[in-house]
Amino acid sequence: MVRKPFFCLFVKNIFPMRSKKPLLFKRVRRAFTLVEMLIVIALLAVVAGAVVVNLDSIFGDAQVDVERQKVNSSLKMALTNYRLKMGSFPTTEQGLQALLTAPEGSADRWRGPYVEKAASLVDAWGSPYQYRCPGSHNTSGYDLWSLGPDKTDGTADDIGNWETGK
Repeated sequence: MVRKPFFCLFVKNIFPMRSKKPLLFKRVRRAFTLVEMLIVIALLAVVAGAVVVNLDSIFGDAQVDVERQKVNSSLKMALTNYRLKMGSFPTTEQGLQALLTAPEGSADRWRGPYVEKAASLVDAWGSPYQYRCPGSHNTSGYDLWSLGPDKTDGTADDIGNWETGK
């Protein structure tokens, strides 16, 4: 019996024998093909396009909610503070400007400003808030509203303090 040298056991594992298949039929996959990459890019473009198209409706609804909150809470608090100090809400002629600067003839009682800056009196679409006292919707108080996205008074998208349940 012929004994193999001890190191042959290791050499066999280091240098394995070649496959019996010819190299022409052997396929090695190391990366994605160009077609696969183009398909993935096309799918990503379709998804990105769908997101961009829907962004307006997503953020547009949020602006309406923010304006509704501002009309019914933030500016309401400023007007209530004004009424507590001055004894009544500002007149329609004085408008919301009375929250920033003292109205003529009332400087001794005025303890404002009741809002931090003039930008607080402009809605998300760049239009000034509308104010009427006494109100036509709230006859015992005031009407405060935003013209909404279309910037036109009296349309369905106006956001006022007389709206309830929205």
